[in-house]
Amino acid sequence: MLKIANHPIYKHELPEGHRFPMEKYDLLPQQLIYEGTCTAENFFEPKIPNYKHFFTVHDPEYFFDLLNITLSQKAARKIGFPLSEVLIAREMMIADGTMKASEYAIKNGVAMNIAGGTHHAFSNRGEAFCMLNDQAIGAKYLQQNGLADKILIVDLDVHQGNGTAEIFQNDSSVFTFSMHGKSNYPFVKENSDLDISLDNNTKDTEYLATLKEILPKLIHQENPDFIYYLCGVDVIASDKLGKLALTIAGCKERDNFVLQTCFDLKIPVMCSMGGGYSPDINTIVNAHANTFRTAQEIYF
Repeated sequence: MLKIANHPIYKHELPEGHRFPMEKYDLLPQQLIYEGTCTAENFFEPKIPNYKHFFTVHDPEYFFDLLNITLSQKAARKIGFPLSEVLIAREMMIADGTMKASEYAIKNGVAMNIAGGTHHAFSNRGEAFCMLNDQAIGAKYLQQNGLADKILIVDLDVHQGNGTAEIFQNDSSVFTFSMHGKSNYPFVKENSDLDISLDNNTKDTEYLATLKEILPKLIHQENPDFIYYLCGVDVIASDKLGKLALTIAGCKERDNFVLQTCFDLKIPVMCSMGGGYSPDINTIVNAHANTFRTAQEIYF
């Protein structure tokens, strides 16, 4: 059974006009259940985990400043959310959802987190709606519990996974691969183990050809026993914060290729949804829903 981390707190109230589409965390599970892709049994609710899990990738001083909301104004401003106890609890639950979904992926081949993909969270700071790096925390959780040795992070959000790159810059047990828009945020990039920067308005054909050439070779080279897939849908042409030009069908083919590759090679994969900022919320929900539809079609 496909297991998906979700919690009511994932949808957190933001000031009117805020550009982050928080309502998608309500609408996406509703859509998946309405259309019959999922049932209530597919979903599980994460909790606030033991703080020790955060210290595997985040500096304790930063974590407690975040927890106590004592970050400097400059540091808080970079995160882009009005900080609150509920928001910090939400971020911790997202990380727990990714840790638990990682274990489900080992059992079932694949698992998902409705939220997550907080790849702009560095070891000592947050940026761009990201405070705690859920996939980095998940990777160290698997390793420390003897559930995986070599991990590959496949980050296909339109924005480079700069925080993830920084966290694992000196850790050869986690290989970071980011394929993103060259001129998108962050404007000063970190060095992932492999970065593929795409020109503005890159369309389906070029994007998919690049991915299909690189990913199988990379998996063969690194021989991971677990893959984290960050499947942001901000690669589509209508996205307000992205500069690529994929169609929704192209984005779905991307997901199909990644998941089918993992399935064929019998490598467990855990998916965090990442970004999506199209003006029409229905576009965002449909593009994200395709990832879940694809997983169900391939695995179950």
